[in-house]
Amino acid sequence: MKSIINCATGEITKIDLDKVSKDQQKIDEADFNAAKAIRQAEAEAKAAAKASGESKLAALGLSAAEIAALTK
Repeated sequence: MKSIINCATGEITKIDLDKVSKDQQKIDEADFNAAKAIRQAEAEAKAAAKASGESKLAALGLSAAEIAALTK
């Protein structure tokens, strides 16, 4: 089912999708979810690297204020 919205009138028309369109919709959804998972993994890796770096700076004796100044 696909909804088409006419912004000028607010009319909503719903149409059934054919098999090709349904298959493409599934492919598009899988691609979107894969890209989302990649972005999330990259963000988590970046956060882990930042935490690791801050931990190493603290081990060298830097204060929290000094670490914050370096990591801005």
